[in-house]
Amino acid sequence: MSNSKKAKLTAISLALMIFTSVYGFGNVPLAFYQMGYGAIPWYVISALVFFLPFSLMVTEFGSAFKNEKGGIYSWMEKSIGQGFALIGTLMWYMSWVTWFVAVGNRILVPIANVIFGNSDAIAHVNTVTLSILAIIIMAIVTFTSMNGIGWIKRVASVGGVAVMSLNFVLIIAAIILMIHQHGIPATELNWHALWSTPNPTLKPVTIVTFVSFLVYAIFAYAGVESVGGLVDETEKPEKNFPRGILLSTLVITVGYSLMILLNGFVINYAKDWLPDIQAGTLNQGNLTYIMMQQLGEKLGMVFGLDHSGVLLLGSIFARYVGLSMFLALAGAFFTLIYSPLKQLMEGAPKEMWPGKLGEVKKGVPRNAMLWQFIVVSVLILMNMGISLVNKGAADQFFLVLTNMGNVASSLPYVFIVLAYIKFKKNESIEKPFVVLKNKTFAIAIAWLSAILIILADLFTVIQPIIDRIDDPGDNPIAGIVTNILSMVAGPIIFAIIGWWILKVYKKKMNAKKQD
Repeated sequence: MSNSKKAKLTAISLALMIFTSVYGFGNVPLAFYQMGYGAIPWYVISALVFFLPFSLMVTEFGSAFKNEKGGIYSWMEKSIGQGFALIGTLMWYMSWVTWFVAVGNRILVPIANVIFGNSDAIAHVNTVTLSILAIIIMAIVTFTSMNGIGWIKRVASVGGVAVMSLNFVLIIAAIILMIHQHGIPATELNWHALWSTPNPTLKPVTIVTFVSFLVYAIFAYAGVESVGGLVDETEKPEKNFPRGILLSTLVITVGYSLMILLNGFVINYAKDWLPDIQAGTLNQGNLTYIMMQQLGEKLGMVFGLDHSGVLLLGSIFARYVGLSMFLALAGAFFTLIYSPLKQLMEGAPKEMWPGKLGEVKKGVPRNAMLWQFIVVSVLILMNMGISLVNKGAADQFFLVLTNMGNVASSLPYVFIVLAYIKFKKNESIEKPFVVLKNKTFAIAIAWLSAILIILADLFTVIQPIIDRIDDPGDNPIAGIVTNILSMVAGPIIFAIIGWWILKVYKKKMNAKKQD
């Protein structure tokens, strides 16, 4: 009994898990790279029309169904029905499976930066070694998480603290540099800068540019629903679950905009980045590490260090961001390898799953997690095998997997929002915590969020066509068709699997009744 109490989540530990799952420090320099200060308004708009309303919906759901273990599955089932819940949750879960395959390899990039001081060093490691290491990492995370929520909470908390430490480093460095620069930002800040982009690859700025970045900003806020299955793991959930979500929402919303602003205070876009962008040496893969390295070097010059000292401090900063991002990615890995699957297994009836797949021990779906590990490992090995035969085919296979999870990861938000509309209209459901008290206003906001997500998904699907128009020399027609079909196929295939599982389950239940 005492162990159970120790394992319960507080509002702070829940907020750290959400923060680790949603907030990506790498999104900050990437946003500044793409739009400069112009990223800030779109992050604020995305927070107001999507992240904040969606977080409030999750809060109301979690409080109303605090005794339910199935998270978003239970919310959708209680609000609309079993079939709707299964298809929406399964589609959402399958997108995380494709995410695990991608992250299995990506998690090694910050490790390479810690060891070598250069994230590009990972490119020299052969595919077989990368794949085996990815499977080993997946095994460590899976089998450690099988020991219960206590381990997951510890690792996720460490990851959350690591990401927060990066933000504190950036804040302190920005203050020091601003004092040294007599209050003048490194990149000029004015009204025009907030509604334009300094990135020459995105010029001329059109409505397509802004819509494209709005889609990116919306996806940067995704993930808060992943902790929906932790309501029953939270201490005094009727109080701490809403507090944890609202606290993390506030920190993440303010954090993104503030950090993008501070990025401009310490980085001179025209001098520090533009030459490397034009030379092709600065890209989305190494951007975060280079930004932190430049930050360390600038501080070294402020402190009066000699050339070797400046380079050393820059290297220390680059390695520190590698370590912090590894811990953050590990924290997200531990949370997401368990929570989405828990919601699916505990929400749906056990009879819906074959054998003992739906069993939950020590608060975790151990059997399902084992099978999840096997499936992800097989996909990693398939990618490795294809790569050994044909590198181009392997890249295409990986792209198809990523595309399948791309739209499938965000479309379930529409399911959740539609369920919330039904939930809000249902007077028979007790709602102990209500933030959006005006029902008409709440439903209107929900519809706005749903329409925004649908438009974001539509734009994601047609993006390859837009790219083709902008640059006729790239992206052959076959590649465009493959990209679009794989993105559309993801939700369709996952929905068909859900429909088939439900059909088999109903057939099984009818047979039992007849017996």
